[in-house]
Amino acid sequence: MTYDNRKQAVRELYGKIAQTAGKKCGCSCGCEDDQNSLGALKDLYQNADTDIVREANLGLGCGTPAEFSDLKPGMTVLDLGSGAGIDVFLAAREVGPTGKVIGLDMTDEMLVLANKNQQKLGIVNTEFRKGEIEQMPVDSESIDHVISNCVINLVPDKRKAFSEIFRVLRKGGSFTVSDIVYTGEMNDKDRQDLELWASCVSGALERSEYLKIIGDAGFSNISVVDERSSPVPEGSAYATMSITVKATK
Repeated sequence: MTYDNRKQAVRELYGKIAQTAGKKCGCSCGCEDDQNSLGALKDLYQNADTDIVREANLGLGCGTPAEFSDLKPGMTVLDLGSGAGIDVFLAAREVGPTGKVIGLDMTDEMLVLANKNQQKLGIVNTEFRKGEIEQMPVDSESIDHVISNCVINLVPDKRKAFSEIFRVLRKGGSFTVSDIVYTGEMNDKDRQDLELWASCVSGALERSEYLKIIGDAGFSNISVVDERSSPVPEGSAYATMSITVKATK
C-alpha cells in the first residue's frame, strides 16, 4: 500500500460521501448507534446550532474539537479536513465577525458541498481552500488555533502533518484535534487494508506514539481532554478509540 494509494482511497470514499450528502457513512466514527460509542455524533453536537448540524453534519467526525478550543472573538482558526464544514461553521460563530475560519480539504466534492452549505447558512467569515495537510497552502505563523476532526489518522505522514500545524500557528497558538488512535497490536493484514485505512482504522497510530509525535513536533502543554471507545474488526488484538488532544506552540 503506497502513499498515493492511501490518498486516492480517501479521496474516492469521501468524494462519494459528499455526492450522496452523507447518506453513506464511510468512517468508523459515526456509524454506530451505541450512545457510548463514536457513532453518537448527533448527541455530541446536541449543544450546537441546530441549522449548522442539520446542513453540515455528515456523521464522519469522532469528536467536537471546537467545543474544547476556547475560541475567542477575532481569532483566525484553521480546520484541517473540513469536509462539509460543520466544525468550520461552529468555530465561526465563536470567533465572530472580526475573526475568520479557514477550512482545508483535499477532496473537490467536499469543497463544493462546504461552499453550498456556507451559502445556505450565510456564514460569511469562512473560507474553504483545497490542499493537503502535509503541505498546507497557509502562511507561516498566521493562525491562532487549529482544529481537526477524525482526519489526521487518514494522513500517511503524521510527523509532517504536526510539523505543518506547528509552522502555521503563531507563537502561543494552539490546536485541538479529535482523532482515532489504538492500543494493543494491529496486524499487518489490517494495516495494509485500504478500505480500513479510508475508514479511519488502519491509518491510526498507537496512542502513546501519537502523543509522542506531537511532542516531537515542538508542542507543549499536551493534554487529552476527551476520550471515546470505537468499534474494531471482530477478533482484533487491538482496540481503537477517539481522543481529543490540546497542545500549545
